[in-house]
Amino acid sequence: MAGELKVDLGERSYSIYCGSGLLKETGRLLKKLDLAPSCLVVSNAVVAGHYWPTLELGLNAAGFHPHLVLVPDGEEAKTLKVAAELYDAALAAGLERRAAIIALGGGVVGDVAGFAAATWLRGVPFIQIPTTLLAQVDASVGGKVAVNHPRGKNLIGAFYQPAAVIAALDTLATLPPREVRAGLAEVIKYGVIMDAGFFAYLEDHLDGVLQGNEGVLETIVLRSCALKAEIVARDEREGGLRAILNFGHTIGHAVEAATGFATYRHGEAVAMGMIAAARVAVRRGMFSEGETGRLVELLQRAGLPVELPALDPAIFREALGHDKKILQGRLRMVLPERLGRVQITPVSLEEVMAVIS
Repeated sequence: MAGELKVDLGERSYSIYCGSGLLKETGRLLKKLDLAPSCLVVSNAVVAGHYWPTLELGLNAAGFHPHLVLVPDGEEAKTLKVAAELYDAALAAGLERRAAIIALGGGVVGDVAGFAAATWLRGVPFIQIPTTLLAQVDASVGGKVAVNHPRGKNLIGAFYQPAAVIAALDTLATLPPREVRAGLAEVIKYGVIMDAGFFAYLEDHLDGVLQGNEGVLETIVLRSCALKAEIVARDEREGGLRAILNFGHTIGHAVEAATGFATYRHGEAVAMGMIAAARVAVRRGMFSEGETGRLVELLQRAGLPVELPALDPAIFREALGHDKKILQGRLRMVLPERLGRVQITPVSLEEVMAVIS
C-alpha cells in the first residue's frame, strides 16, 4: 500500500504518494484533481521504453488522453529550445488550462517539464512521476523548476508547485548503479542539515539501499520527502530556512558548470560540494574533524567522490561568481555546525578558493 505525505501550502498543497506499483495507479490518483482529459507526458527514450506502456494503460483506463513527447537525455534537455518544443507539443495536443503536463523521468525531465507547465497558458497543472532516487527524494518535491543558461545552471526558472508527486519505488530497479549512488548524496544531505538520527540510520542501512532492499528504500524516500516537505511548508520561496537545502550545492553547481554539465551527475557534484563546505566550516572552527570524517566515510561507502577535480582556478572562480546566491562578492553558503544542524553564512570567494586549492 502506498504511503502518502501532504505538503501543506494552503491552496497549493499537494500529496506525495510513495510505494511500489504506483505507475498503473496514476490515472486513478489523478482523477482526484479535476483535470482535463488531455495531458502531455514528457519523458526521454530510455525511461519511456521502460515505463510508458504501463503509465499509458493506467491513464487511458481512468479516461485520460495522454500525448507522449520525448526530450534529450541528460542536461541537454534543460534549454529554452527544448522548452519551446514542449510548447509546440502542447499546442498540437490541444492542452487547455486544466490539462496537465506530466514529467516521467529524473530531475532533468522534471525541471524542463515543470518549467513548461509553469509558463504554458501562464500555468497548467504539473504532475511529477520521478523515476530516479535523486528525483524522488529531492528534485520532484518543492516546486523549483528551471532550465540552464550556458553560463550557469538553473538561472532561468520559477517556483511552481506540482499538483501531485507519484514516487513509484519499482522504477528504481532499472536504474544504473551510478544513478542510485548519485541520488544517495541528496539523501545523506538531509541527515546533515536536519536529522542526525537519519544520518545514523543511513550509516547502519547503506548496504540495504545499495542492494535494492524495498523496505529500506521506502524508509529513506519517505523520510527524505517528509524532511523536505517540512522545510517547503515553512519557506516555500527560499526566503530563509529553505536555503539550507542548498548544502553542498554552491560548490557542486560550480563543478558542474566548470565541467560543462557533462562529466558528473548532479549528486556526485553535490557530494564533492558537501565535503568542501564541511572543510570551510572546519577552517572556521564551526565543525569538527570527526564529523567531517563520518561524512567522508559515508559518501565513500556510497561510491561518491569526495575530492574536487583538478580544474583551472580561474574557470572555477568564474563559475562560482555566477552563483544565484552571491551578493557583493560573497556567497551565502550553508555550513554545518554539527550533524543535523547547519547555518547560512556569508563566505568570501577567496575563502572558498583557499579550500579548493
